[in-house]
Amino acid sequence: MRLNSERIQEQNKKSLSDHESQFDFLANNLTRQDINVADLVQQLCDFQVAIPSWALGAGGTRFGRFSYPGEPSSLEQKLDDVGILHALTQTAGAISLHIPWDIPEDYSAIKERAASHGLVFDAVNSNTFQDQKTHAESYKYGSLSNTEKAVREQAIQHNIEVIEIGKRLGSKSVTVWLADGSNFPGQNNFQTSLQYTEDSLKRIYSHLPEDWKLFIEYKPYEPNFYSTVIQDWGTSFMLANACGEKAYTLVDLGHHLPNTNIEQIVSILMLKGKLGGFHFNDSKYGDDDSTVGSVKPYALFLIFNELVYGMNNNPQNPYPSWMIDASHNIKDPLEDLMQSLEAIQEAYAKALLVDQKALREAQEAHDVVGCQEMLQAAYRTDIRPLLQKTRLKAGGALYPLQAYRDLKIRKTLVDERGTESVATGL
Repeated sequence: MRLNSERIQEQNKKSLSDHESQFDFLANNLTRQDINVADLVQQLCDFQVAIPSWALGAGGTRFGRFSYPGEPSSLEQKLDDVGILHALTQTAGAISLHIPWDIPEDYSAIKERAASHGLVFDAVNSNTFQDQKTHAESYKYGSLSNTEKAVREQAIQHNIEVIEIGKRLGSKSVTVWLADGSNFPGQNNFQTSLQYTEDSLKRIYSHLPEDWKLFIEYKPYEPNFYSTVIQDWGTSFMLANACGEKAYTLVDLGHHLPNTNIEQIVSILMLKGKLGGFHFNDSKYGDDDSTVGSVKPYALFLIFNELVYGMNNNPQNPYPSWMIDASHNIKDPLEDLMQSLEAIQEAYAKALLVDQKALREAQEAHDVVGCQEMLQAAYRTDIRPLLQKTRLKAGGALYPLQAYRDLKIRKTLVDERGTESVATGL
């Protein structure tokens, strides 16, 4: 299915008058605060978030998975689904593939299909947390950290293969997340596991093209519940430094223990020039992979406040790679992703409203109350008309979710693909 601009514009006409009055009210208020509204709109237009290929079908838990009707059963169909998201929101201009779940059969055809939707290929992701039928060795006791050299070598070669696939697609980065760890005390030697991991990552790093980046992800627990080899941002940061200047830490919002100060982590990594990428989701207990902003929207805003500050004040840090890493087995996956995209854009837009110079002056003067007031004033601003104006300018829908439902897009996908189609991946 392809969503043409004419159908979207027809939907927009129904709400255009209301939008214009709401936007004019907001724009006038922002202008009185010496905020350049046109610049805000352009910054939001430029902000693009990659969609992971594995989030286009229903997610699951270790207890089960409930497929959603009309799931994309091929990479081509996944590109079409991201194309629908991008057409509606104009902020999902990239897709991130997970290998070996989504290996192209015809690279030229896949690249042409992506380009026809206005999409580029973001980071490619390796998989050493599952055994594959084509692999001789098992990752049951770890991959890059395994005590057996043959297992480590298999995991290294897989990551090198992922890089080669990414090169053919036009990607510029590879993300490594390890499930390696232990479930019982004494099971692993902590130092040996870390050293094997560092040695393995250095091997992978040596195969990076000159203009590529290596993103090293971290997670405190799961699937191993006693220890995880790359358990926190400090370990990821240390490994990135050990690999070289093209290696960076990747922050996943769900990969932290409850109440971790993620905005502080983000700030420090940008100061050190080592924040490479960001995976957006939300959580209540752990790595829930819930819809972005559904549980902790203010925390997301505070994180974006640090991101905006860092992007303006830390030239030593490259522009981060943005991606959603949310997945749910209850919602329509496309509706879930639209809600996440909206929440990300909203948090970013509100962070752009913060007067960083005034905030810094209040900080220097120890005006604690003033600092809080500035942040909360920005957070409490209803900037939804600004997001609507951004989508309208770019050719998207004023109300993407409403347009998705009014146009009966899920029904069309079910009619095309049937009710039994199952997406590749988890």
